[in-house]
Amino acid sequence: MDFGVVLQTDPPASRVIDLTTRAEQLGFSYGYTFDSHVLWQEPFVIFSAMLASTKTMKVGPMVTNPGTRDWTVLASLFATLNDMYGERTVCGIGRGDSAMRVIGYPPCNLATLEESIGVIKTLAEGGEVEYNDTTQSFPWRSSGSLPVWMAAYGPKALALCGRVCDGFVLQLADPQIAEWTIKAVRQSAEEAGRNPDELTICVVAPAYVGDDLPHQRDQVRWFGGMVGNHVADLVKRYGSDGSLVPEALTEYIKAREGYDYSEHGRAGNTHTDFVPDEIIDRFCILGDVSSHIEKLSELRALGVDQFAIYLMHDQQDETLEVYGQSIIPVFNK
Repeated sequence: MDFGVVLQTDPPASRVIDLTTRAEQLGFSYGYTFDSHVLWQEPFVIFSAMLASTKTMKVGPMVTNPGTRDWTVLASLFATLNDMYGERTVCGIGRGDSAMRVIGYPPCNLATLEESIGVIKTLAEGGEVEYNDTTQSFPWRSSGSLPVWMAAYGPKALALCGRVCDGFVLQLADPQIAEWTIKAVRQSAEEAGRNPDELTICVVAPAYVGDDLPHQRDQVRWFGGMVGNHVADLVKRYGSDGSLVPEALTEYIKAREGYDYSEHGRAGNTHTDFVPDEIIDRFCILGDVSSHIEKLSELRALGVDQFAIYLMHDQQDETLEVYGQSIIPVFNK
């Protein structure tokens, strides 16, 4: 199992670089950041420094979207970084939540997302595309690789991911939901004539190692609110009777009253009081080292290839150190 770390690009950027460098030294093989250019600093500028400060770590957004940048710009950003640093980027992508909503737009629809994935991947890998009634290619890029991993929760998004993407990103660590979503993605891939075993399955969630569970829960309760934004969209589209989306994912947002993006992804978020402890325990990985190993082992048995930590709490350095010294080695034997 691979391990990654997800950071927010709060200033100073040097802190992001330092954490990335230390993560690689401790055995993490992927480094990601949020991509919400108003709430945090522009990540693609920082990606270049992250790649320059590491040797083999792969870097990318967790996740970008097709709405805030022209698709050809996104493709050129990835292709340029790959040309500079040796094909070490991965494109995590989704419909867009905070990045789009903060500037007054709804998330992109799935048809737009599917079309954008084809354009971004093909151009970044040196191919030619039809875009906006023009034929486009990068004269300076003749080959290369850009894995595209899609974040998804709902049935249609999971089907799209399995049909066209190189990997699936599940932003929560609940084994029950992981089993349902992974099965849906793989089934879609198989129906599309693809090998489902070739898709990378990446689970992303907060992880906090320690004995003070009440404190840990309070530090990562923001995550239940963030996931709740996506779940609220699913309930509007599919309902909450459990027929299309498991109640294990939708039930907890009944008490949700709203969301303030100024506190997005922040420990101490005051708009996530509706998130119960039971959801935090299911969606995140908390407790002592043995608890982390137990849950990660369960996820690995379900087919998860990578676990990436949302490192937004008050024990960032300590969590990296414990993972590097006591948890990652268990999964690298």
